[in-house]
Amino acid sequence: MLGTMALRKRALPQGWYPQDAEQIQSFLASFPRKTCSARAAVAPHAGWGYSGAIAAAAVTALDSQADTVVVMGGHLPAGLPPLFAEEDGFAGPFGNMEMDRELRSLVQKELWRKRFPRGTAPDRYHDNTVEVLVPMVHYFFPKAWLLWLRLPAEMAAYEAGRILFQAGKSLNRNVVVLGSTDLTHYGDHYDFSPMGTGKKALDWVREVNDRRFIETLLQGKAEKILERALEDRSACSVGAVLGTLGFAQAEGADQGELLAYGTSADGSPQDQENPGSFVGYAALGWYR
Repeated sequence: MLGTMALRKRALPQGWYPQDAEQIQSFLASFPRKTCSARAAVAPHAGWGYSGAIAAAAVTALDSQADTVVVMGGHLPAGLPPLFAEEDGFAGPFGNMEMDRELRSLVQKELWRKRFPRGTAPDRYHDNTVEVLVPMVHYFFPKAWLLWLRLPAEMAAYEAGRILFQAGKSLNRNVVVLGSTDLTHYGDHYDFSPMGTGKKALDWVREVNDRRFIETLLQGKAEKILERALEDRSACSVGAVLGTLGFAQAEGADQGELLAYGTSADGSPQDQENPGSFVGYAALGWYR
């Protein structure tokens, strides 16, 4: 019984996602599950008021028959080990979502043996990249296990995704992956404003910087994706993206599709005409 096991509890304050199951159901009821079944997807990780609808486009694209949903987060620079939530479950608004401990153990062992000689480490930190998506995943996958990890921004993250695929296959699991990243963080708040201010800056993020990253991601070349993210500052958690792509390509899910796109400045006409600091968001899915 999970009641006697270690549970990871909510760390994000009110405002990131609703406090209770009724509020979550109210928010997500308008996002029906899609008929196609993605093997992997990428979603944003801002508060649901900013990017929840875009995140839902990614989550609802995933195969509804999945045994385990792996949520890959980031915010880790190169050189750090992969971080795993080592609790037995997550105590969320819909009760406890159990961790896939068997898959976690095998992946940790294989990562250490094949790609990360420095090993893995427990994720003891308060970080939004995974947690903000877990209640949404639990709502749409009420019977699935969860695997919670964060990957560093380096090519080893791509190999971690491939290792995850092999581990799931060896356990005969139907595993799907949800990678978590926001796109360009623009403005004084983020110390990044190469195109100045105003609508021209927002248009540049939408039509140039974010679009270039999305197009590179859909082309499926991992080295170019990492290069683009770091040079253009167009993805805050590229390790999660690389891990998602590695898993998808190992499974033969080579058909990438942009499902939704927006920015935090889309909330009002005033923000779009005279945006200050803002962030780009995208949902993508990969299919066989």
